[in-house]
Amino acid sequence: MSYQSFDATMESRPIRDIAYEQLKHAIITGQIPAGSRIVETVYADQLHISRTPLREALRRLERDGLVEYVLHRGVVVRAFTIEDIDEIFTIRNAMMMLILPSVIENVTEKKIEELRNILKKMDVEYERADAEALAVSNRLFHGTIEHLSDKLRILRVIDSQEEYIKRFSAVAIASVVRRTNAHQEHHDMVELLEKRDLDGLTSLMLHHLDESKETCLAAVRERNAKK
Repeated sequence: MSYQSFDATMESRPIRDIAYEQLKHAIITGQIPAGSRIVETVYADQLHISRTPLREALRRLERDGLVEYVLHRGVVVRAFTIEDIDEIFTIRNAMMMLILPSVIENVTEKKIEELRNILKKMDVEYERADAEALAVSNRLFHGTIEHLSDKLRILRVIDSQEEYIKRFSAVAIASVVRRTNAHQEHHDMVELLEKRDLDGLTSLMLHHLDESKETCLAAVRERNAKK
């Protein structure tokens, strides 16, 4: 695996933060698989940094629950559990409910048109059962709605879960393709946004996000049962 080396003259953030973000991304996306050992000397060399900022990054990853210190093995990447996935979706879904009033307040006709254009692309991907492309468009659609909000602190919490949501959604997206109502609900969301119907959008979004979580959990349980 290759990483970008750090140039202190070009990067204003602390090296430990950059190391943390690169390792977090690699773990969440599966580039560093669960059960892998993170040997300080090896990863410090790959990242072209000293071991001190790497250790600080690893301590943050441990607090995130992404790695753990195992006796006689050192730092090991943790496998995601059903409980982890459930908690991450629960956090994101709860935060989404909090920003919907501001989404309704801030939506414009231009944004409605932008969402409709995304949906046109999703319609084609859905008809083709192109799960990979649909997963990307699905996140673009939901992200566009989320960032209509001006609640920046809540959005930071939502964004902090984005990489997790992308990975877990990818696990379940084939099931979502088969859920005919899920795609129709995206069209219904845009209609409710255009009408500025907060109660209707809240009810639909709550159902949609809960169904998405349960679909993902079911897919992960099924995958784990086959191992």
